[in-house]
Amino acid sequence: MRRSLDGTSVGDAFGMRILLRPELLVSRTLPAATWRWSDDTHMTLSVVENLAMHGRIDQDSLIAAFARRYAEDPHRAYGLGVRKLLEQVGSRPWQELTTAVFANGSWGNGAAMRATPIGAYFSDDLSCAAAEAILSATVTHAHPEGQAGAAAVAVAAALAAQPAPPVGREFLEAVCPYVPAGAVLDGIEKALHIAPEEHAQAVAVLGTGRQISAQDTVPYCLWCAAHHLDNFEEALWTTIAGLEDGDTTCAIVGGIVALAAPIPAEWLAAREALVGLEEWVAGRLITG
Repeated sequence: MRRSLDGTSVGDAFGMRILLRPELLVSRTLPAATWRWSDDTHMTLSVVENLAMHGRIDQDSLIAAFARRYAEDPHRAYGLGVRKLLEQVGSRPWQELTTAVFANGSWGNGAAMRATPIGAYFSDDLSCAAAEAILSATVTHAHPEGQAGAAAVAVAAALAAQPAPPVGREFLEAVCPYVPAGAVLDGIEKALHIAPEEHAQAVAVLGTGRQISAQDTVPYCLWCAAHHLDNFEEALWTTIAGLEDGDTTCAIVGGIVALAAPIPAEWLAAREALVGLEEWVAGRLITG
């Protein structure tokens, strides 16, 4: 779970910096440190905390942790909708807030961006990884597509954590049975037919987060991860080449690939330190 958190936070921070300096893409030059992370990592910290404390997703404490961290540090590029939701936590049940703030429930990519530690934690049970990811998504994303995106990412992370994970098309095929029917699953099935070298087609067909939705983010992320599970750097450079919502796409891919390939020390050193993690029941302090 810690490796996945490191991958998520490094990917998030790297993506944020490249979006500010897209000219670095041409030469693949790393941005100067320190790479500040965004709400993607901030919310993932709460997921890790929740799992460490409860051994599962406890929805009430999870949404409370999201709101607490937001109140402590609201300047992490939170979207308008999630800010509105988190500012109202405690005023009424979260089950009401998720549909009051987002008319039909959010299908955004926020639940997916924070799901990789869930897959890492439940890597021995893909069905459980998907189910717990859906529970984690539901507190902010009432729409089935937002939940499907979280399930897909968690299962992908669980697969990446295996001793000999499948790669390429086999990796994507292994994810599909655990993703509820809908646009996210349709996108992953389209990704099955895009070759590793066809990045431009992947961008055109799958999307790279322009709509900030699960369905135009998750299939692309899984395609990038599936074809670069053995190389964290290549996975992230390939992912950010799609630009658009690059911090989120890189956060997702980073969290998956870090479970199968090492994160370069230089990248970890450049990332802003992870703070605000409590001592777990296990007696360890995760400080970053």
